[in-house]
Amino acid sequence: MRPRPRFEPRDHREPLVALISELVARPDLDERKLDAMIRKYPRDGKALFSRSQIIAGFRAFGPECGWPLDEAAFLARLRKRPVRTLSGVAPLTVLTKPFPCPGRCIFCPSDVRMPKSYLAREPGAQRATQNRFDPYRQTLERLRAFHELGHAIDKIELIVLGGTWSFYPERYRIWFLTRCFQALNDFFHAAPAPAGEPAGIDFLDLDQVVRAGGGDGAYNRIVSGHLRSHHGGELLATREHGDWRELERAQRRNESAGSRCVGLSIETRPDHVDRGELRRLRRMGVTKVQLGYQSLSDRVLAANRRGHDVARAREATRLLRGAGFKLQGHWMPNLYGSSPDADRRDYARLFDDPDFRPDELKVYPCSLVESAELATRHASGEWLPYAEEDLVELLADCIEATPAYCRLTRIVRDISAQDIVAGSRKANLREVAEARLAARGGVAREIRAREIRGREFDAAEVDLVELRYATSIGSERFLQMVAAEGRLLAFLRLALPGRAAPLTELAGSALIRELHVYGALAPLGSRDRAAAQHRGFGRRLVGRAAEIAAETGFGDLAVISAVGTRGYYERLGFARGELYHHAEPGGLARAMARGRGG
Repeated sequence: MRPRPRFEPRDHREPLVALISELVARPDLDERKLDAMIRKYPRDGKALFSRSQIIAGFRAFGPECGWPLDEAAFLARLRKRPVRTLSGVAPLTVLTKPFPCPGRCIFCPSDVRMPKSYLAREPGAQRATQNRFDPYRQTLERLRAFHELGHAIDKIELIVLGGTWSFYPERYRIWFLTRCFQALNDFFHAAPAPAGEPAGIDFLDLDQVVRAGGGDGAYNRIVSGHLRSHHGGELLATREHGDWRELERAQRRNESAGSRCVGLSIETRPDHVDRGELRRLRRMGVTKVQLGYQSLSDRVLAANRRGHDVARAREATRLLRGAGFKLQGHWMPNLYGSSPDADRRDYARLFDDPDFRPDELKVYPCSLVESAELATRHASGEWLPYAEEDLVELLADCIEATPAYCRLTRIVRDISAQDIVAGSRKANLREVAEARLAARGGVAREIRAREIRGREFDAAEVDLVELRYATSIGSERFLQMVAAEGRLLAFLRLALPGRAAPLTELAGSALIRELHVYGALAPLGSRDRAAAQHRGFGRRLVGRAAEIAAETGFGDLAVISAVGTRGYYERLGFARGELYHHAEPGGLARAMARGRGG
């Protein structure tokens, strides 16, 4: 797939200027009137201008036309639903290249054009394929798309997907992240669109799928052979060999770049997490780990050939939490060997058991795709997808059972209906389940349901609410800034360990694992008083965390900082350590009380 030609506003000057002039003159536009106006001024007499093309026209012709709106005001008028940045950051997803997988899960797709478990029709996968999985081009293209749509892109959550991150060679992972950081650093320095064909391997000439029953390890054999045939018998190209020093240079530059990485997420398996991996992840700048639980039943895990047991998932969770990482679990109802009632009990264990209690959760109802080995169980009648009614009821129960400290990030995989052989094809399954819950009088307490997003609030009525719960490493405090009707403005996760830390740098430390302020993304340096961000909520939460750490006898308060938030914590009074930032909690609390920092 070749990238589409770049849009040039000056080739469409007359209709664009007419359209923008009318948009600027009409402050009363609702979505219906806006769409009607866009239809009034078609591009080339037939096609309609996209929002990104209109924004490009405003930027190109604004200086000469002298429109009486600045860019921010124009974008606010034009933008329909800035959902992607309403959680406070712009999420930017990139995919690693196809690579052999250590797992043998029977439910997992085996599309050899993609990293294991992904399918070529998924939106993120299509973008990765266009760029042949080149991390620099993927990052740059996504930044450009956000910018063209008018989203602020100075605070980026970098989400790296694609199989088991910890199984990829270390040198590839270092190179991959280095190139992502370099793209973030380059964007506001007039980085040109990459010219010509991407340098990576084209996987599109491979067969679409490994057919069910095609033999154990077929995906790995095909992908390995394709990689070796292009890399002189090796799995990696020479250019994909990263260097720690080069990554650290890119990270240091990103601390003050125009697009800063304020969160970095990877996904891995529980059986690939150990103390050595904790150190590697921190050196790479990782702050969140997506961990594939899939089930908390050893029987179900074994039946689905998951390759690890529940005890291993417990240990991985304990290590990651003890090292301060944010934990996003993956959980799958409707696996082979389970049932709706068994899934309800399994979901309850996620939060009843202190060894788990994830911060975030992705719920992926099992859907059958052609390339999964599960197809043979379906053909024999051993596995059947739940009836739609049963699945909706189950998901509504799960939403209701999710505690206030957890965020349900997703409740359906972004799989094309064309790829689903059996199972729900509803793309809006979450919306259906939430409506079912509301219809029976239930209430969702999880974070996503309570986020303030773009709503207005009265700062005088904001309260700091504390929630305590036990975990496998000790006690956790979930500190929340809450507005009217329980709307969540900001939160902080504070771990108070009662056992030895997995890394020596954290010995005797209380630990801030996450600080997040919600509301529409406010640009760095902004003082928009209508926005939730930049109102001092983060500083207030850090001050309270320092008080709690001092009161409970900790002599050090550590924070797991993303590369792009290092400066923020240092302005608050934290000092840089090897892998974390540190402060003496009593002194920090007093400084916060006096209004210093931030």
